[in-house]
Amino acid sequence: MALSSMLTQYFPPPPTLTESSLPSQKGKIFIITGGNAGVGLELIKLLYPTGATIYMASRSSERASAAIKTITSSNSENAKNLKFLQLDLNDLHSVRAAAKKFQNLEGKLDVLWNNAGIGTVPVGTKTEQGIEANMGVNVIGPLLFSTLLVPQLRAAAASAPAGSVRVVWTSSWMMEGGAPKGGYTLSELEKGGSKDATVNYSTSKAANFIVSNEFQKRYGKEGIVSVCQNPGNLNTTIYDSVNRVVMVFVRWFLLHPVKMGAYTEVFAGLGEGVGGGYVIPWGRVQERRKNPRGDIWEAMENGKGEVLWEWCFKKIDACKEKV
Repeated sequence: MALSSMLTQYFPPPPTLTESSLPSQKGKIFIITGGNAGVGLELIKLLYPTGATIYMASRSSERASAAIKTITSSNSENAKNLKFLQLDLNDLHSVRAAAKKFQNLEGKLDVLWNNAGIGTVPVGTKTEQGIEANMGVNVIGPLLFSTLLVPQLRAAAASAPAGSVRVVWTSSWMMEGGAPKGGYTLSELEKGGSKDATVNYSTSKAANFIVSNEFQKRYGKEGIVSVCQNPGNLNTTIYDSVNRVVMVFVRWFLLHPVKMGAYTEVFAGLGEGVGGGYVIPWGRVQERRKNPRGDIWEAMENGKGEVLWEWCFKKIDACKEKV
């Protein structure tokens, strides 16, 4: 990770789009995956007062209900607009069911935040359909969910201001520091991942960026903007497995409150001047020339995004009988 890129993402300037500057979003429909905790929950707290209809898409109905109760108890005016959508990205059956339920409830979707994901997991961890867990939960599940909801995104784009209908994907600073050359190694994906858990996680975060770019290529002409973002270096549960002594230093000097990541995500979804590409903390579009991973940009230009897209759907298609 280049020093200049690291410094601007570890110690970013203040956010420009916050609760005090968010305009009304009445009439808009949003989905936030993983919305019952962490950055997703903070994002919903930011969006809730705007009057939008918000779907909190998460695994646990119990935890989601508790989160919804907490949010609406402070302001019941928009309570009917905050809803739960059952979604488990670890299971493609759940992904299809969630998309179908949403399609039965709503005719359009203005912004989808693919916020949910998992951190580093033990090598060999698999999804319900036997896919390497980081690629399955962080990439393939969100990709299937997003493509199933394209009809709703198209419907919103037909009448919405240009550039306002978006799909937001979540990457990480680990893309820059830990992903292999070109973002991923196809032979490693084919054999179920690397023997290094950190490489598997970093690869999935690079894959989020690559898939976001490919989604933009495929659907951008229909008025759907696809953008990837690094929410920031945040004090979340992703670090629970790290040595506690080490974490005392890391939390004190390098990590920011979870809410700051929500500012990055809200900018990616609603900010001005976002037309694809990569958003960094706390809401800035990073120019390609300032991204140290030029090899990933070059790989996307040379067809590696299409290869990854096809690989993901090969996995999805192989699971059709199971889901």
